[in-house]
Amino acid sequence: MDSPSMETIYQAISALYDNPNTSEKEKASLWLGDVQKSIHSWKIADQLLQQKKDVKSCYFAAQTMRSKVQHSLSELPQEAQISLRDSLISHLEGISSDVTPAILTQLSLALADLALQLTSWQNCEIDSSSLKLGENRREEIKQELRANSQIVSFFLKECINNSQSSHVALKIVKCMTSWIQAGAMNIQEVPQNAIIGFSLQVLKDHNSINILHDAASDCVCAILHCLENSNCDDDVKKLLFDSVASLEESYHMAVAQEEEEKAANYARVFTELAETFLHVIIINTANGSPHYAMRALELALTCVGHHDYEVAEITFNVWYCLAEEVYERDYQPFTDAFKPHIERLIEALARHCQYEPDLTQLPQEGDEFYEFRVKVMELIKDVVFIVGSSSVFRKMFGVLQADLPWEQTEAALFIMQAVGKNILPEEYEYVPKVVEAILSMPDTAHEAVRRTCLALLGELCEWVQRHPACLPACLDALVRALPRPALAPAAAAALQSICRACRSDAAQHYGQLLTVVRRADELQLPAPAAATLLRALAAAVGRLPPYRLAEAMSEATAVQLAGLVRLLDAPSTEVRKGTTADPMLWLDRLAALFRDVDVATPPSEPHPCLPAFKEAWPVVHRIMNKYVTEWRVMERSCRCVRFMVRCTGKHAVEMLDELSRALPVLYARCPHSCLLYLAAVITDTLADDRTATASALTRLLHDLLPRALTLLTAPNGLKDNPDTVDDLFRLCVRYLQRCPSALVGGGGGGEGGALVGVLQLAAAACSLDHRDANGTVMKFLLEVVRTANAARHKSEAERSPVQAAAVSAVQGLGESLTYSLLEAAALHLHAYMLGDVADVLLQLLAWQRAAHPSAEGDWLRASLLRLPRQPPAPTDIQCAQFHQYALRAEKCKEMTRLLRDFARLYR
Repeated sequence: MDSPSMETIYQAISALYDNPNTSEKEKASLWLGDVQKSIHSWKIADQLLQQKKDVKSCYFAAQTMRSKVQHSLSELPQEAQISLRDSLISHLEGISSDVTPAILTQLSLALADLALQLTSWQNCEIDSSSLKLGENRREEIKQELRANSQIVSFFLKECINNSQSSHVALKIVKCMTSWIQAGAMNIQEVPQNAIIGFSLQVLKDHNSINILHDAASDCVCAILHCLENSNCDDDVKKLLFDSVASLEESYHMAVAQEEEEKAANYARVFTELAETFLHVIIINTANGSPHYAMRALELALTCVGHHDYEVAEITFNVWYCLAEEVYERDYQPFTDAFKPHIERLIEALARHCQYEPDLTQLPQEGDEFYEFRVKVMELIKDVVFIVGSSSVFRKMFGVLQADLPWEQTEAALFIMQAVGKNILPEEYEYVPKVVEAILSMPDTAHEAVRRTCLALLGELCEWVQRHPACLPACLDALVRALPRPALAPAAAAALQSICRACRSDAAQHYGQLLTVVRRADELQLPAPAAATLLRALAAAVGRLPPYRLAEAMSEATAVQLAGLVRLLDAPSTEVRKGTTADPMLWLDRLAALFRDVDVATPPSEPHPCLPAFKEAWPVVHRIMNKYVTEWRVMERSCRCVRFMVRCTGKHAVEMLDELSRALPVLYARCPHSCLLYLAAVITDTLADDRTATASALTRLLHDLLPRALTLLTAPNGLKDNPDTVDDLFRLCVRYLQRCPSALVGGGGGGEGGALVGVLQLAAAACSLDHRDANGTVMKFLLEVVRTANAARHKSEAERSPVQAAAVSAVQGLGESLTYSLLEAAALHLHAYMLGDVADVLLQLLAWQRAAHPSAEGDWLRASLLRLPRQPPAPTDIQCAQFHQYALRAEKCKEMTRLLRDFARLYR
């Protein structure tokens, strides 16, 4: 675009902020966005900042400047970057005290980003993890920061001593925090650091203003975090510990004055203190000499005792860390040292889990308090081994013996639910009484108590399995609870747990469950509860004799198919979510039914669930045809068929011809990736040595591949369709493992079959920044290269077709694959994704070492030479070191570490 006039710019900014017409605002926003992307925006922003006409234009200019520096600095030549630096400094120096903080922030960030990228600017001021600077430049900056830390500390000290303004103090503390977080401050100098001392003083004074209290807490937490990995003197650590621990009295004053925000800040500081010293606590306790820092756990427990559960939740991480350390050591005297802490923790959590006495509507998933209780249950399950589940169960049972309000009773039952699954089935002292009390509970009991009792009964499923005499009463109680909407999910889940644990005994009661299944809609069961009920029925019928199992499955299936047939007969294709006019409701129930049937059938005998599969497939297929454009319905349909195939196993080969012909037709109409996933399941389950099976699976693959490859090779095809990438390469992995002839035989791609085309796509997909999709691509590449390596020493006559194809593919594409992997690791992928890349690279380098021992065929060296060399980039020496170490690497962990370190040089 041509450079617009300043008058036009001001008019657009005015329209964006002041025009009440929404359409005009949108037009102005789009046009200004184009201006920001153009080369002219540098000059426009500079002029707006010089003219200072109004706040809105100045903010637009500052925001534009920051965005351009961060993302488009390469547009400017080197000499212009120097001028830009001087201009930004000039704008900042000319800012008055009444300027909007947002403008100051944007200009400061622009200058900081420029300082980091402008290598000729020595002694610049700040660090950033968001810019791609490269590790070399980042380390230069950090060294400059550390070299200037003393003068910065002195400057901040003088500022704090010469100002009485809380606003200035806030900025000073935040500045110090950023330097600490950047690792620029010497921890050994903490005792002399005036700002850290000031922050501790702010925390000591419970009357400090909240915003300054928050900043001081951040500062102290930052220094504690740095202390954890530092090698400073024990005297410094002890001094800092004592200083933080002395804040306990201030915490109690904040609690007394109901200062919730400050109490939360103290909880953050005490939790960070405990995490910082946890390793020392563990080591000394294991050696039999308790450390002074054990008091940090006491401080964290003090915060758990706060009346606000959100304050208690802040401490959860330290208990997880403690449990992990104790579990790894597995030494009873050591474990016993922490029993008092965990006992107090669980008692406090039980209090926090109490509902309000006047509760009228039970919290549901998504509510804050519901989610807190879920976190409590997860925490208790992790730490309970320290005190023993039986001990907790016994204590909570003691609470139940007292005549307490319902909310306290429910909280005790909730804690028992958290540990119920760990109770030994042989327990006879407390569990029988608890089960009896649950079964005899009147319908008038509070719904919260009843819901928790039902969930507890489900957790005691293994105990029920050992005591089958109580099973009928348990099933009766759970079935009776189903009509109550608030109780139905818990009752259905408990039914599923008990039926899975007591399959053989539950089979005798399948008629009772089948009756409830028929009445699911009459009872108005929530959709998830109805699906769970079907899983309970499936678990129960799995132990029936084959003929009765076949009848039960057909009968239960017929109920769901009737609902689908009604939708097929209706002219409308509208999906009314959550109603009986929603095909997903019936499909989920059908999937649940086949999912949990556990029946072992010899290959020579007919599978009792196959008749139900044959009855269901035509209806599901019609549903897929009718709703082919509704991806949710298609996903649920594929899921349903997947469980049918898994349930019947090899016996489903009778359905293979129909399935292999239907899926490509559906995929051609609308390329839902779930169809590829289903094809992978079919291949994994049904592939065998029979010619007819191989023929059907080959046809299935060759009919699906062209449409999928066309979709993914289109512009932005990989980025826009990560699910298809994931499911396509999962499909190809299954074919390599179970039916390789289909992938490497005739019918697609010439020599090597379809394998070469899929490998070329995999090379392009290496840089796809999507965890699941990229991981599946790497599994496919690993499978191919491993197959080639396994056949490397065999003669051509000894190689199978898939081995010959893999060897040919690696010989032809090995160098390009090596580059794709290295480029993806260095420039595109997150660090946590590099483990899979390392696996494949190790296999490729193993091939390279064996096939090309001389430097002439060095794929890795050639790939390194093709990588970008402009900063940020590694030096020649660093590339040579990576090359040397990578060729020597033998384990995945070693190669992963090398890739991560190498990638940091580009980021």
